[in-house]
Amino acid sequence: MLRNLPLWIVIISMAVSSCSPNTEAQAASALSTAYIENKGSDTIVNLALAWAERYQNDHPNVRISVTGGGSGTGLAALINGTVDIANASRQIKAEEVQAANENGIEPVEFIIARDAIAVIVNPANPVSMLTLRQISDIYSGVFNNWNQVGGEDRPIVRLSRETNSGTHVYFLETVLRLGEKENKTLFSTDTLLLPSSEGIIIEVRQNPNAIGYDGLGYVPVDLKKIAIAEAEGMPFYLPSIESVNDKTYPIARDLYMYTQGQPEGAVRDYLDWITSVDAQAIVAKLGFVPVR
Repeated sequence: MLRNLPLWIVIISMAVSSCSPNTEAQAASALSTAYIENKGSDTIVNLALAWAERYQNDHPNVRISVTGGGSGTGLAALINGTVDIANASRQIKAEEVQAANENGIEPVEFIIARDAIAVIVNPANPVSMLTLRQISDIYSGVFNNWNQVGGEDRPIVRLSRETNSGTHVYFLETVLRLGEKENKTLFSTDTLLLPSSEGIIIEVRQNPNAIGYDGLGYVPVDLKKIAIAEAEGMPFYLPSIESVNDKTYPIARDLYMYTQGQPEGAVRDYLDWITSVDAQAIVAKLGFVPVR
């Protein structure tokens, strides 16, 4: 009987007996939960959030934290070893790989979707077609009035993502510099740099003189997408899943996720799922281009 035992044995006996099977199951479940930290590109963030929500519904033992901040932010976190997956709307640079290597990290690249960069204007703007050279001349400050590209006599208001954005870097290299390695063209100093896709959408919607660019999946139906030709005399194409897949639209890119070395465990399983048919269906639903 308990009354014949020392008090300290009685207390231990009661504590042990109070541990129910449910408590033990909860403790085991907590120990088996996997956490994935995912950060980076604002272009990818909505897609990454949709993926994370679907995956967690099907895998309740996995928790995925998704934040934006730009491709540069995500890759910096990868270099510092503070994220499991970095999202990027541009390819990692050689100097970033070197910085990661110096920290003992080998970035591994995964192409997870494709995207078209849409050049957008207010619906009141009569301009509907531009060549890459004309867009470069607009953003570099060679053209400052819409009448120089067939529009009305109105000043051009240039909108861009801020410099930490992978979309900004891609647009600079592919459009302003026309893909030429030695080209040093820069954005005009009066270009308004905005921290988010939503900011560009709002400004273009409110200002009939504005021109901006954004990932196709972020462009609402009430804004006007410009048809683009690669060069003078070549056909013009609007951005779409079809024009990206057949490579006719000239401003299209891959979207990436980077890990610290070859992924293992929960991170590997998650990346395997991202390229599955179910996950790629979400890509198309959100206006991006599936990789399969």
